[in-house]
Amino acid sequence: MRYGPGTALVVVDMQVDFGSPDGGLYVAGGEQTIAVVNEEIATAVGAASPVFYTRDWHPPVTPHFAKDGGIWPVHCVAGTPGAELLPGLHIQGTLVHKGITGEDGYSGFMVRDPESGETGPTELDELLQQQDITRIIVVGLAGDYCVKETALDGVRLGYDVTVLLEATRFVNLQPGDDDQSVADMAAAGVRIEGELPTAA
Repeated sequence: MRYGPGTALVVVDMQVDFGSPDGGLYVAGGEQTIAVVNEEIATAVGAASPVFYTRDWHPPVTPHFAKDGGIWPVHCVAGTPGAELLPGLHIQGTLVHKGITGEDGYSGFMVRDPESGETGPTELDELLQQQDITRIIVVGLAGDYCVKETALDGVRLGYDVTVLLEATRFVNLQPGDDDQSVADMAAAGVRIEGELPTAA
């Protein structure tokens, strides 16, 4: 049994700007993960495991964006259609917002000021502790950034972490970023299930 007492599902950044072909920062194939993520959500809920959804929620101006000195196109601006969760995604849990005041919000657990480098926690760890969670299953977008950083921080915080590759897709700014990210997670103690999706 993948789910049950002490286990939670963390659904990372399944948002329109990432998972829709006309989104501001489209992750190729992101929309293809909706069905399998929904299956995981249903299985988790059926086993009484809580589900948490992380969501980028950026201000219009932030050094996270290329126009303001960062590396990313504008995406997931708070209150815009692109920041909404993907249509068809089942919502049966708690939303955790990140990047609210302009930080880099790669990890569901931690945000980082892109200028000072200072870090601070989101509410995810506290929410998990309140429900006596010791193990997390991580799915979503994108595997080489927000899924990876959420998984790595989960390990650092003492959780048993599993990433389901069939339920994520990768940005691949550089060729092979997906393979390297999987290797980095495995080396840190993240349990990897499934295979990388093949290119269409």
